[in-house]
Amino acid sequence: MADLERGAGALRSFQSKINALLTDFETGPGGPQKVAEHTIERGSFSGTSLPFGEADGFFTQYARVHKELVSLSKLLADQMELLRLGARAADVGFDNVDEDTRRRFHAIQARLDTAMEQREKQDQKAEAPDQPRTDMPNVSKDLG
Repeated sequence: MADLERGAGALRSFQSKINALLTDFETGPGGPQKVAEHTIERGSFSGTSLPFGEADGFFTQYARVHKELVSLSKLLADQMELLRLGARAADVGFDNVDEDTRRRFHAIQARLDTAMEQREKQDQKAEAPDQPRTDMPNVSKDLG
């Protein structure tokens, strides 16, 4: 019985640490809302009416990286919330978890699974070998 109490105490301690981390994360500069607030417009680089290819390319990459950071921040918050819910469920017993908490847990798990599947598809697409070019059939294959 003492081992069980120690285990429950350890779970409560773990849960309180997760709750503190989640609160710090969500209210800190790395939280999803704070990261999403930091955006810049394309016109910041050279005005909106001037053609400037390098600025366009830089802005495209900035927007891509910003989108990934916002996504990463949201996924991290979801994972921490999932840990918090799991620790709470383990503490009170899985049969004693209310239905709303179960739904939240499964909704978060589904979001994380979807994000992982999308990332795997992107990685597979990036790793796929390039197909040979067929737009120049009359080019000699001999370099000499």
